[in-house]
Amino acid sequence: MSSPAPLLSARDVVKRYGAMTALAGVSLDIAPGEFFGLLGPNGAGKSTFMSLVAGLRHIDGGTLTVDGEGVDAGSDRAQHALGLVPQHVALYLDLSAETNLRIFGELHGLKGAALAERVTSALDAVQLSDRRADPVKNFSGGMQRRLNLAAALLHRPKLLLCDEPTVGVDPQSRNAIFDLLQQMNREGLTVIYSTHYMEEATRLCTRIGIIDHGKILAMGSIDELLAQLPFEEEIRFPAGAATAGLAAELGGQGELTTVDGTHRFRPRAGYPLSAFFGVTERLGLAPRLFASQRPTLEALFLQLTGRNLREI
Repeated sequence: MSSPAPLLSARDVVKRYGAMTALAGVSLDIAPGEFFGLLGPNGAGKSTFMSLVAGLRHIDGGTLTVDGEGVDAGSDRAQHALGLVPQHVALYLDLSAETNLRIFGELHGLKGAALAERVTSALDAVQLSDRRADPVKNFSGGMQRRLNLAAALLHRPKLLLCDEPTVGVDPQSRNAIFDLLQQMNREGLTVIYSTHYMEEATRLCTRIGIIDHGKILAMGSIDELLAQLPFEEEIRFPAGAATAGLAAELGGQGELTTVDGTHRFRPRAGYPLSAFFGVTERLGLAPRLFASQRPTLEALFLQLTGRNLREI
């Protein structure tokens, strides 16, 4: 059976701001129904990519299509297929929640009873029905973020762009946003979610692209990404006289470091864990001395993007 055509397809997409190249040949396909994470540090190119997909800026090279239509050409079909939750709240603060949604709905061609039904349904979905008549300026940051999400979903898009939608959000609103996005994704909505929070990408996304300096550095599921790390498992055990013999035998079998009185052993490729525990059994070392830790997405992220602070 052939795979469905990508809902979004980017090929060698380039975006420059003067002498600065914000995107340097980004290529990726997003299948219908995916929950794709764009993970990168500040200034990596995440928001630039989102703005290009949303048609807010023109690309300087390459091609970008949504639902089979070129975004840069200003296609009405491509625009109608999209919903955007921007990085910064984009609402009319002096107007009520209901009025805001009516305005956004009318911009997408909704009117009459259909518009009223969509507004009520959207307010219910983001748990703001009891505040529908209140001015948005009186809402907390989390409530405003939820209302922005409701506005993006009003016209029932095929593809939802979420550009770091939980910045400055309280834990309750954050979980409510996550729950709604996951529910909508289960119902068929395709989501592209940009973030620099590892835990968000891990919780939400079925596939992740790590981006930095305008380039996709790695892409795949969590397991596929972690397989790119230069070690399989990290085994920790206390340093001391009791384990000195084990430490000596492991020297040629991988990377052995000691931090705060704890040995950390990362086996070389192909070294079976059965061999490791065979040595511990021969030396009479109790299993309770050892702890195994899987590599993490954060470890891969830092390996690919570096540890230097970003002042952006």
